[in-house]
Amino acid sequence: MAVEISVLNNGIRVVSDYMENLETVSIGAWVKTGSRNETEAENGISHFIEHMMFKGTTSRSATDIAIEVENVGGILNAYTSRDSTAFYAKILKNDVSLALDVISDMLNNHTFAEAEFAREKEVVIQEIKQSLDDPEDCVFDLFQKATYPDQAIGRTILGPESNIRKMKTDDLRAYVDKHYSGANMIVAASGNIRHEDLLKLAERYFGGRAKGEINQYQKSEYVGADIRQAKDLEQAQLLLGFNGQAYAGDDYYKLAVFSSLFGGGMSSRLFQEVREKRGLVYSVYSFSSSYDDSGVFGIYAGTGKDESKTLVPVVCDEIKKILDDGVSEDETKRAKAQLKASILMSMENSSARCERMAQQLMVFDKIIDIDEVVSKIDAVTPADILTSAQKLFSSKLCFAGYGAIGSVPSYEEISKLL
Repeated sequence: MAVEISVLNNGIRVVSDYMENLETVSIGAWVKTGSRNETEAENGISHFIEHMMFKGTTSRSATDIAIEVENVGGILNAYTSRDSTAFYAKILKNDVSLALDVISDMLNNHTFAEAEFAREKEVVIQEIKQSLDDPEDCVFDLFQKATYPDQAIGRTILGPESNIRKMKTDDLRAYVDKHYSGANMIVAASGNIRHEDLLKLAERYFGGRAKGEINQYQKSEYVGADIRQAKDLEQAQLLLGFNGQAYAGDDYYKLAVFSSLFGGGMSSRLFQEVREKRGLVYSVYSFSSSYDDSGVFGIYAGTGKDESKTLVPVVCDEIKKILDDGVSEDETKRAKAQLKASILMSMENSSARCERMAQQLMVFDKIIDIDEVVSKIDAVTPADILTSAQKLFSSKLCFAGYGAIGSVPSYEEISKLL
């Protein structure tokens, strides 16, 4: 990776990854603010602001914003997470200035016009309702709440409808003024653009922003709880969770390899035992989710109302097999190969590389060389996995259930099974 990093006078970090053989550039602005920066009354405002940034500036209408990038075949989009909000584009190399012009105009010169605000409020509320109609979305929101109860990081990104209804344009402006400062922004690009050219563009379009203060948020602490919501559905959506690893945790890569081995693909233990041998589910997998100060390891499955009583003990048995017998050298090698391949394949995508740089700068204040990542994965042994699993599964159980959960074992029964 030909990565270079500079810092503007107002604190904005500019990072580039030059790929001269490409005809395109992936570029964007990342802001270190998301739902975990919000108070309970503000919950949902970061996502609402992301929407409103597309609704017009002092020189462009909402239609102009969409058309100008698409006129040259580009793609413009955004997202909000718990940690950040991103505005990004993929564009031909000769149109990079246009892309950054549009993105900076959205962030610097938004108007939050009342008419657009009223319309977009209804759009956001429809998005919330759509999410509430998706059982998998619902169980993951319950799981986040169960993992981090009474914490900002445990709330939904979209927020409740009641919050959105109450919000005023002045609330959005005040939040932007507080959080969208130079100290919290990163301009990142990956593709056919040299660093000196990106630096000039970043200075031109973002150099006038105030430096401000680095955002602070409530530190997260894994707690773990039992949350269930019965609904008249055909399936039970189930999530079991345990105290995981922060990004810089000692066991971060060990848990990543373990997750791949345990529930990461068609050859994983969960897939083979739960789906292939027993036919209890269509979807089952594990994941290791991290933040800069905490993390959670989760096991997800969606199953029929009659099968749910059998499914949970089977999953618990697979956990006990790991703890009793450990893992083999062959499956460890296979899990490491899958994990490395996934990471290395993503490095062939300029958008993934761009986002990776921005996220790593926000978390580590540096870019981690891909060879270092591969080396750490290669170093994981079967003994490492067993030790990490023992530590993981000795933590307090977190459980979330949604849908046809009448036959799901109680929290106490699941804890005994473990």
